[in-house]
Amino acid sequence: MSIAQLTGVVLKNYNKFYYVQDSSLNIYECKPRGKLKDFILSGDRVMFTPLEDGRGLLESILPRVNQLYRPKVANVDTVLIVMAHTKPAPDLMLLDRLLFLVAYSRMEAYIVLNKCDLPLDETVRKIQNYYGRHGFTLFNTSVTNRTGIEQLLQAIAGKVAVFAGPSGVGKSSLLNAMLDSALVKTGDLSEKVGRGKHTTRHVELFPLTNGAVMVDTPGFSSLDLPRLRREELGDYYPDFQDYSTECRFGNCLHHREIECGVKQAVRDREIADFRYNNYIHILEEVIANERCYR
Repeated sequence: MSIAQLTGVVLKNYNKFYYVQDSSLNIYECKPRGKLKDFILSGDRVMFTPLEDGRGLLESILPRVNQLYRPKVANVDTVLIVMAHTKPAPDLMLLDRLLFLVAYSRMEAYIVLNKCDLPLDETVRKIQNYYGRHGFTLFNTSVTNRTGIEQLLQAIAGKVAVFAGPSGVGKSSLLNAMLDSALVKTGDLSEKVGRGKHTTRHVELFPLTNGAVMVDTPGFSSLDLPRLRREELGDYYPDFQDYSTECRFGNCLHHREIECGVKQAVRDREIADFRYNNYIHILEEVIANERCYR
């Protein structure tokens, strides 16, 4: 009698074993068949055959929704872009670059304004006023007084989430606070996914009690732009969409064209100057890259 295969998510690779969590939050120590080990990433959804004593045999990798290359992790649902209220002050150019990269990678972005127990930098007001008004999801958090931690955990329930953002904004402290609140800690489960046992070569995912999975390594350590046509860039700016329908030209780049709905929205202060200027900076980089690809 054959054993029914199960589906699961790869949490980590340690010592040639792959630790896979099934839909019931059980974790299996699995060996892959054949050369499958050369292709498995943390975050991969896989089919595996459960064996005795919590072991299993990896049979196949299911199609990936997306993949990050630095770090190597698959099937990320949500990127938590962290900026600090102060020390360091938010970098709006970096924020817009990350928002574009996240959208291009078919993930959702949450903007996390950390260290909200500290005095407010004026740039934070710009983020709250502009991005909040245009439908982006924002959270104010503090590890010091635990503001916003539970709300953030609720927002990522059932999702695979990774942090992104500059150094010094508190990504590691936020991750530790979230894991301290909700890391699965039952019996041999915690032994199998015990923190500190992974190597620097591999990404590790931590299962939370709300069904979320947190990636232990910040995403988008490479901020290189993907290869795309200049006409495509505006598609990844949801706050431009209502205004781009007013453009005279269907392939408008919102740059030097006449009768551009987006530029008119900038003049009308519907789109912030900084947001538009950052878009132009990225657009010019995309155009420069196009010339290199020829």
